[in-house]
Parts: sequence; structure tokens; C-alpha cells
Amino acid sequence: MPQQAGSITYLKLIGTMFMWGGTWIAGRVVAQELTAPLAVPAIRFLLAGLALAGVALATEGRIPRPETGSEWGIVTGLAMTGIFLYALCFFYGLKHITAGRGALVVALNPVLVALGAWFFGQERMNPLKLAGIAIATAGCLTVIGNGNPLALLHGETGIGEWLILGCALCWTAYTFIGRQATKTLSPLAATLWASLLGAGLIGLAALFQGGTEMAAWSWRVWTSVFFLAIGGTALAFTWFADGVRRIGAAKASVFVNLVPVFAVLQAAVLLDERLGLAVLGGGLLVIAGVWLTTLQMTTRERTA
Repeated sequence: MPQQAGSITYLKLIGTMFMWGGTWIAGRVVAQELTAPLAVPAIRFLLAGLALAGVALATEGRIPRPETGSEWGIVTGLAMTGIFLYALCFFYGLKHITAGRGALVVALNPVLVALGAWFFGQERMNPLKLAGIAIATAGCLTVIGNGNPLALLHGETGIGEWLILGCALCWTAYTFIGRQATKTLSPLAATLWASLLGAGLIGLAALFQGGTEMAAWSWRVWTSVFFLAIGGTALAFTWFADGVRRIGAAKASVFVNLVPVFAVLQAAVLLDERLGLAVLGGGLLVIAGVWLTTLQMTTRERTA
């Protein structure tokens, strides 16, 4: 049951979304400066896992771990989808697409989750949710097509757009696996071990990739690495988990709509990215559609 929340809780949630928006800027910097970027997410999730282990020791006095083969299998699924495959799509996608556009595409995640929940019989579809899905999809197609919603259908999109769509699909799979994980594991334990396993998988891929010369990395790359690990993963996860505990998952998830907004603003300030009015309009449609899709869930929790 949600606990009493004060203004600090909402400020933490806004700060979390600001940091998650910043991960797109950090990812774009890494993708543009490094020809072999996979060492970065390996370090990111290793540091994040270690930081979360420290949080566990400080709050619980021990490091929780999966106990059964089934739990280890679920955690491995989290590592494969939400960390390993997501990182591949994320960093290579950002070699070809701007940070702002990428964040607007991935803003479609809640809609994909809603569709998946309906497909697997976990949630019912209704006219309001269907309208939200249609609006968000139209907006996403506009963003992917760089202002032309029919570009995807005409085969006029590049590898970057497809890879960022892959991010959205990976995160959708991660969400459903995560629902299974939290039936027997705490969110902290699941994220901690998924981060460490994911770091190992990406590290192996980085070894096969080669070309990793960390001594030659610029200060921009190293700043991005530490921001991704500490701010974008460990701290953001801790703050978001605290927000979920205090105001509930549905209300906390509404704040996720701020991620693409912060990403676009930070990309404009830090990377001098400029998006066309059509792309910005598409992004607004995505956010509006996601809001409609998740509206009923939020209302239901508020009245429960």
C-alpha cells in the first residue's frame, strides 16, 4: 500500500526523470566519440550493480540474491532483454539517430506494454486505451519518419530508427519479465543481479568487438560513463523505487512521460540538437497517447 508522500518524493521523481532523460545525451556522446562503445555499458552496469549492492548493505544489512534456478532464470532474462540487447540497440542506434528523436520513439514503451498485457490476457482493452494507443502510434511513426508518418511503411527509415525501436521492444520484454521477478524477488535484488549479469554479457561482447582503448577516452566519455552508472541507473532506480513505495506504481509511472521532454531539452542545450516542428508534434502525440493509455490505471489506483 502506498505510504504518505511529501513534496520531496515528487521532487525525487522529477529528478529521476531528468536523469533518465540525460542518459540519452550521455549515450549519444559515447556513440559519436567511440567506434567500439560496448565497454561503456559494461562499466556502467558493473558500477551500477556495485552501487546497488552498497545500497542493499546499507538498508538491509546484506546483499539479497536469487535462491532457486527459476529465480536465476528470470534474472538472466532481465539481463538479456533490458540490459544486454537494450544496450546493443541503444548505443548503435544513437550512432545514427539524434538523442531527442530516440527518446521520443522509446516514449512509446507504456503503449507497447499495454498492448502486450492485452494480448496475453492480463488487461482488458477499452475505447479510451485504444484511442491512446492509436494517437501514440501515429506520433511515434511521425518521429521515426522525421516528420513523415508514412516513411516507415515506404521503407525510407534507416538502421538507427529500427535499432531504437528495438530498444522499445527490449524494454517491453524486460517489463513483463520484471513483473514475474518481483513476485519472489525485491526490485533491488532483481535490478542488482540483472545489472551484474548484464555487465558480464556486454563485457564478453566488448572483448569480441575489440578496439577498446580506455586510455584514449575523452573526459566527455568518462563523464558519460559515471553519469550513466551512478545517476542514470543506481540513484535513479533508488529514487524511483522510493516513489513507487510512497505513491504507488501507477502514479509514479506517469512521471515517465517527462523523460522525452527532458531528453529533448537537454539535447538542445548540451548537444545543440534541433528537432523540426513535425517531429516535436509527433512527440507530443506520443506523450498524449501514453497519458490516455495509462489514465485508467492511475485513476483506478487513486480510488482504490
